Amino acid sequence: MRSTQTTAPKNAPAETPFLSDVTELRRRAREHIENGALTPSYLANKEVVLNLLNDALATELVCVLRYRRHYFMARGIHSQAVAEEFLAHSNEEQGHADQIAERIVQLGGEPNFSPDGLTSRSHAEYIEGTTLSDMIRENLVAERIAIDSYRDFIQYLGEKDPTTRRLMESILAVEEEHADDLADLLQGMPDGQSEVRRPPMSKHSND
Repeated sequence: MRSTQTTAPKNAPAETPFLSDVTELRRRAREHIENGALTPSYLANKEVVLNLLNDALATELVCVLRYRRHYFMARGIHSQAVAEEFLAHSNEEQGHADQIAERIVQLGGEPNFSPDGLTSRSHAEYIEGTTLSDMIRENLVAERIAIDSYRDFIQYLGEKDPTTRRLMESILAVEEEHADDLADLLQGMPDGQSEVRRPPMSKHSND
């Protein structure tokens, strides 16, 4: 019995792996060229994404400031290692802020660095803390808020903006590391043992 299966000619072109016609891609690339990285195939709601990115930017900036204050104010027997952790986290949060600002510009927006309303735009709070334990705890709470916030953002983006999604996924991974680090520090920190640095007493104080 003869086989009915046919074979493709030796010189038949391979099936193209591209989802879009090359000629169409070239045509679309020339349209609205001033938009830079934002092409017609961008599927997300740009204004929503820009607003969410600016919220994330504010969150990172507030975390930079809170970690920075805690780095300088930490005092006590356990303070040196904890302060170094605060500084490292602060620097990494600043890096996140820079990455987010860069992405905002790529999408045609403007990063909002204004100090006016910074804490209201941020999902995390700026709480100074009175002891080393307080500082660790407040930073841990802020990291947990950022983790949930960024997970929601990533879920919203889905496949509509894979570049922003990958950026937020990389930032989320670092925030999860921060939370783990802080949880470990908190476990070994007696509550209230280490006070923050107090300003020197005035010579004219009546106390």
